[in-house]
Amino acid sequence: QVQVVESGGGLVQAGGSLRLSCAASGRTFSRFAMGWFRRAPGKEREFVAAIAWDGGSTAYADSLKGRFTISRDNAKNTVYLRMNSLKPEDTAVYSCAVDPSLGWVLKTTPYEYDYWGQGTQVTVSS
Repeated sequence: QVQVVESGGGLVQAGGSLRLSCAASGRTFSRFAMGWFRRAPGKEREFVAAIAWDGGSTAYADSLKGRFTISRDNAKNTVYLRMNSLKPEDTAVYSCAVDPSLGWVLKTTPYEYDYWGQGTQVTVSS
């Protein structure tokens, strides 16, 4: 059974950077695409980024492209989200999840993912 635990969140000033980590356990972690989502206060959960099982392809929300970078290290069973030029509107709980489909098309909706982590809070001050 795959489990994921997010870490790396915190309080940063606007314009700052942060790197989130999603550590996964399970024998077949490297077979699955992974995704990051976020939920801001008063908002629905939204797609942030996704990465293929081997890191060969990535997908980003259009509004975040260029500022956020997703990567993974399968030897460490970990996926990362590097966030640069942070804005107050980036404040949210960021969650990592597993795409169980074993497909080649990266998914962008939360309902296509399983094995959600607890989330890590990112707060960006002005």
